[in-house]
Amino acid sequence: MFQGITNFIMEYKYIIIPILVWFFIQLFKFLYDLITTKKINFKRILQAGGMPSSHSGVVVCLTTMIGKTVGINSPLFAVSLIFSLVVMYDAAGVRRAAGKQAKLLNKIVETPGLTGVQVHERLVEVLGHSPKEVMVGALIGLIVGLIF
Repeated sequence: MFQGITNFIMEYKYIIIPILVWFFIQLFKFLYDLITTKKINFKRILQAGGMPSSHSGVVVCLTTMIGKTVGINSPLFAVSLIFSLVVMYDAAGVRRAAGKQAKLLNKIVETPGLTGVQVHERLVEVLGHSPKEVMVGALIGLIVGLIF
């Protein structure tokens, strides 16, 4: 049975290993949040943002695995690398800016007498990552990709 599971993982490693990277990074964030706040927040498993970036970990892991298998001069590696750079730029740029805007809008709407807008739920503020969070996620992805 163990041999069958190992064969399955190796056959589909380009899907399974990056998904495991994502899962364990998200699990780490959930446990860290549990320890620091002493509250269980199951939403943390699926939420974006925080240290480290699971998005960066996943794409760099996949890119590293592809580079090891087909070589860094292959078109497949080039596509994967460009995809990884776009994802990491988006995480540290666009989504981070959207999170900052959400935080500001939440403050504006919650200020008494400032607006007549009725809001029933807060905007999600933790959407993106700092460059450090992106780099740590990328480093995790690189290490796991080199191992597998």
